[in-house]
Amino acid sequence: MNVEIFRDYCLAKKGVTEHFPFDETTLVFKVMGKMFALTGLNRIPFSVNLKCDPDKAIELREYHPEITPGYHMNKKHWNTVNFSDSLPTNMLCELIDHSYDLVVSSLTKKLKQELESL
Repeated sequence: MNVEIFRDYCLAKKGVTEHFPFDETTLVFKVMGKMFALTGLNRIPFSVNLKCDPDKAIELREYHPEITPGYHMNKKHWNTVNFSDSLPTNMLCELIDHSYDLVVSSLTKKLKQELESL
């Protein structure tokens, strides 16, 4: 999965916006104002930081060398995922979905209602 496909996949999700809050090369995706994915546009190889359940994060890191503790993030709750060809696209989509779902589940009742109405 390349950066264009990743971007399209994220933006197709309900309530998602894209931002450059840190600098002109760090692309951040938020759902209802809460970050669920970010990447450096000049990272080689292409990699993405995704939120992850702490127990699942440990398991993923043990079985997949492409998944490491989140670079410049809380290592308990974030993974850095190398989006090279070694991980199947469906797994990458599942990891993005998991990150999005985690953030949505932590939204306030009001924000969840706003999201549902979109």
